[in-house]
Amino acid sequence: MIINLPNQFDLTIPFFIYWSIVFFNMNVERLNIYKRLRDFKVPSTVLDNIFSDEDDIKTLEVAFRALVEDGFKEDDAAKEISKMIFKELDLSVDDYQEDEK
Repeated sequence: MIINLPNQFDLTIPFFIYWSIVFFNMNVERLNIYKRLRDFKVPSTVLDNIFSDEDDIKTLEVAFRALVEDGFKEDDAAKEISKMIFKELDLSVDDYQEDEK
């Protein structure tokens, strides 16, 4: 009796495609959150610090998703999170308003 097992290439391609899609979607979601928080004037240095720590970004993603699942629009979720960030860091949003010319 001969057993035909798929070769390594047959297993690698679906595995690679699956994880590429997962990785791409995760990065798109993170970029979306980053941009929305920047829209609410969270300083890029603060966001860079958050996004450089995997635990911090996962916490941020969970909070963002929870707000959206609770009925917040994505912009409203970002606005609420930006308020929390400014409060936690004892910063004023007015200190980071850019000149609108």
